[in-house]
Amino acid sequence: MLTTDLITRARAGDDEAFRALTEPYRREIQVHCYRMLGSLQDSEDAVQDTLLAAWQGLGGFEERATIRTWLYRIATNRCLNALRSASRRAVKEWDIPQIEPPEPTRLGEVVWLEPYPDALLEGAIAMPLGPEARYEQTEAISLAFVTALQLLPARQRAVLILREVLGYQAREVAEMLVSTVESVTSALKRARSSLRRLPPIEDREPPPALGSPTERAVAAHFVRAWESGDVDALVTLLTTDAGISMPPYPLEYHGRDAVARFCEIVMRSRQHDLVPTRANGQPAFGVYLRAPGGGIRHGTGLVVLTLAGDRVCAMTRFESSVLSWFGLPQSMPA
Repeated sequence: MLTTDLITRARAGDDEAFRALTEPYRREIQVHCYRMLGSLQDSEDAVQDTLLAAWQGLGGFEERATIRTWLYRIATNRCLNALRSASRRAVKEWDIPQIEPPEPTRLGEVVWLEPYPDALLEGAIAMPLGPEARYEQTEAISLAFVTALQLLPARQRAVLILREVLGYQAREVAEMLVSTVESVTSALKRARSSLRRLPPIEDREPPPALGSPTERAVAAHFVRAWESGDVDALVTLLTTDAGISMPPYPLEYHGRDAVARFCEIVMRSRQHDLVPTRANGQPAFGVYLRAPGGGIRHGTGLVVLTLAGDRVCAMTRFESSVLSWFGLPQSMPA
């Protein structure tokens, strides 16, 4: 009854009523757009487009679905439009001074990925899921999963997220995408097949619980090793299949030995201080370069750790421009 009254008032132009209708879903819609687009900034734009379209289209809302489902429909189609119109983003040439990287193991396909601050996840991944959901919400925001999504064709990506992350039924997804149940089922089958062809991660140990003693111990060990430039100590933390990626640089290093070679060059040519934060449900650190003589420390990037049990199985490094998203400064006093 309350929702019906809010809809009536919003249709009459009451923007406060519209905010009351849509605000409870804003954060989860943004996470949905992030999964679709792999970019925090693009997801924010998609949410604004979604809310504008919802405001303008409220008169045509027939109330056959919930407001939440209606917003997911709009957001998904806005993301699909954005993916269709987006030009492929150029890779970035290596430009970090005083560091000459070793030959990479391979060049990554996903170079436009951005991290998602855990501070924005509060209340966004605890929403009720439909009966078809197959992924834990924490797993479905991890960097590994979001990266895998970006390798899928846009429509398959949308179907997989709606069906197996959010748990919508095939009929509901077909209505959202103005498609058929058969088409949705086929797209989901192809998406699952594509994900199975990616490097397997299901054989790894699961990550420790958020904030658990194991997670804290691994993070503390990582900080001690990195800040002291102790490559050997860092290597003891790595799984045999550990990897490093650095979007928007395409360089990737896979396998403990390759990661060790890269870290040795970085850690022994510069000294850093790490400031803890969290991204994508994972431990993360703002990285600050120590100045000779103890001057101002300048931010050089953000490193996100992917854990498997009590080991690090992946490190993802992002540029310093993302630090402000995590409430971290671009520079710090000595």
